[in-house]
Formats: sequence, structure tokens, C-alpha cells
Amino acid sequence: MSPRDPIERPRPSGKWGDLSRRIASTLVLLAIGVLLALASGIWLRLGMALISAVTFWELAAMTGWRHPEMHLTAFGRRRPLALAGIAGLAQFVALSAYHPAAPLALLLPIVAGIPGAAARDRWTYAGFGIAIMLVAFGLVGFREEFGLHFVLWLMGIVIISDTAGYFAGRILGGPKFWPRLSPKKTWSGTIAGWIGATLLGLGLWWFGAGDAALIWVSPLVCFAGQMGDIAESWLKRRAGVKDSSNLIPGHGGFMDRFDAVTGAVLAAMLIGLVTSLPVVN
Repeated sequence: MSPRDPIERPRPSGKWGDLSRRIASTLVLLAIGVLLALASGIWLRLGMALISAVTFWELAAMTGWRHPEMHLTAFGRRRPLALAGIAGLAQFVALSAYHPAAPLALLLPIVAGIPGAAARDRWTYAGFGIAIMLVAFGLVGFREEFGLHFVLWLMGIVIISDTAGYFAGRILGGPKFWPRLSPKKTWSGTIAGWIGATLLGLGLWWFGAGDAALIWVSPLVCFAGQMGDIAESWLKRRAGVKDSSNLIPGHGGFMDRFDAVTGAVLAAMLIGLVTSLPVVN
């Protein structure tokens, strides 16, 4: 089954029916955190290149040819895998070649994939593709320039936001945040995520593990992570699939678990362009 194919399986019912999916998301984020904690040098770069390849495989499949018969051709079948290979290699080159022009390699899978994308999806493919490549590149940059604690803070915001939002939304309920794209996301859960992220920043500052900027940057990064989740929900609805793939049996694909991280990392990169990023000790 390709990642484009709708995954027809029964969805768990009940208030806590999708708790296992949340646990799966947390485990994936923890695995990334362990990778960033233990790996360095070439192994860290290979890990991020692999993440880029996997997510590009899913993206290419969701934005491919719209005509079913095209999937029967050799090109239609191989396009996602070919672009995954290009993305992984380009990410490794961008991270490993110490040359001012090396980051331009990040554009290779975007340029290579646009001709094969469905006409209506070309800008979508390009936008999400750039985000995927920038996030893996940015995580390595954050790890090596700002240290492991900074990256763990980013991951912590995503995990706390997701956990607080899930339980607050299920317990408190209330109006939906964006029902057309994410029917289960509520305003109570969204705000709980902001509060959780703010408390994390406040706690780190209070105990001397970071500077005061964490108090206002943390909820901004949290909101960006939530928008990353919404953006991926929009992409799946546009592609007509329930999950980005079935790589994690019963729990969807890698993009499903990595969407909030994408938004959070991109926000941190943008903040770093306009002001100093907070210090996390």
C-alpha cells in the first residue's frame, strides 16, 4: 500500500479512543530526542537525512499524479521512492559539506519533484518540501550551536502541548478550534497547550535552567507547533487520505507524528532571524 492510498481501518471510538495514537507520537518524539542526544557528527547527519527521506516519501505520494492510471506506470510507482532518495542525499550534503553554498542542496528534491506533482499540488509540494528540509537541517544546527538542552526544550514544548491539549480537550470539551480541518481539536485543548508551554518556560527560568525569554518564546513555539498539526491535517484532507502513510502500523505515518515538531522548529528558526533565541542550560 502506498502512502497515498486511503488507509481503511476502523477508528477507535470513545473519549479516549485515540490515546494510543498520542502515545505513539510521544514515543516518536522521544526517539528523535534520543537520536539527537546520543548521535553526533556523521551519525547525526545520517539520522536527519533518513528523517528527511522518509517524510519526503510520504509527501511525494500525497501530492503525486491525480489520475489513478498514472500510478500503474513505472514513473508513478517510483516517484516517491526516487524523491526520498534525493531528499536524503541532499540533506546529508547540506549538513556535511562545509561550504557557503551547501544549504542550496536542500532545494534539490523540491526542484526534482515539482514536474511530477499534480498541477494543483505543485505549490503545496514545494511549501511542505521546503519545510521538511529546513526542519531536519535546523535541528542539527540547534543541536550543535545551542546544545542538546535547547533541542530537548523544543521537543518538550511539543510533547507538553500535545499532552495537555489532549487531556484538557477530552475532559473540558467545548467549542472546536478548527472543525473543518481538525474535528477533535478544541479551544480548551489549544489553550491548555499554551499554558503548559508557558509553565515549562517559566519553570526553566525559575530554576535557573534558562533565561526569561523562555516565558514568552515557549507559547509562541507551542502555537506554531499546533499550526503545524493543522497544516498537515489540511494536506491529508486535500490528498484524500486519513494518514500520511502506514509506516507505524495502526498509528499512521511519520509526518503524522512529526507535524508539530515541524511548526515548532520553523518558528524557532524564524525567531532566531529577528532576535536572540533563549538560552537553555
